[in-house]
Amino acid sequence: MRRTTKGLVIKEQTIGESDRLVTLLTADFGILRAFVHRAKQIKSRMNSATTLFAYSDFSLYMRKETFIVDDASPIEVFFSLRKDIDRLALAQYLLQLAYEMGAEEQPEKELLRLTLNSLHLLCKGEKSLSQIKAVFEFRALCLGGYMPDILACGSCGTYETEMMYFDTMEGRIYCENCPHSGALLLPKNVITAIRFICLTEPTKIFSFSLSNENLALLSDAAEKYAVSRVQRRLSALEFYKGLQ
Repeated sequence: MRRTTKGLVIKEQTIGESDRLVTLLTADFGILRAFVHRAKQIKSRMNSATTLFAYSDFSLYMRKETFIVDDASPIEVFFSLRKDIDRLALAQYLLQLAYEMGAEEQPEKELLRLTLNSLHLLCKGEKSLSQIKAVFEFRALCLGGYMPDILACGSCGTYETEMMYFDTMEGRIYCENCPHSGALLLPKNVITAIRFICLTEPTKIFSFSLSNENLALLSDAAEKYAVSRVQRRLSALEFYKGLQ
């Protein structure tokens, strides 16, 4: 079996002295794992194309039920991420969450596009880290099958009140007249932002504004919702938060 595809390296592992095991996020085949022989040698033409964050053209073949990369050429390596430790750490977390939400042997066009767009925004520095992180978390969870129930109050059906509760464990909102134990109390414009992120077309999901205070509330809600759904230790998130 032979495959050609464009993919983003979301995980890498050194095997032996010079080989590399890469995990790719692809539009056509979802999550793929493949070996790259002698990739870490200085003169290897596939070194830069198969390192973490590299978005590349790949040619792969299968041998003994394992994919082998026999050719790779970089399209974008997001080099500027490495110039800022906070952006680098957040980018690593986004890749870790993309891995958790991605599926094997299923197209992941939207998840790949979301991840690439988020990395581009991190490089450009035009959006705050909190906004990029929150948008990615909510949208990636939706793509992974964890769309929160945000259309109306889960108890009485009210569309919105000035303050609303977001239950990160249930993935459901409640109006201010239906208080819910353990839920986050959020102003309605934060709920509006959550709806926007989850429901609007992919090209517009970053195009909203919130005050710094409300952006912090949005970020907290997105992170708690993500952690509640992944239900395992996210080491990259812990590292990123340790820097803040």
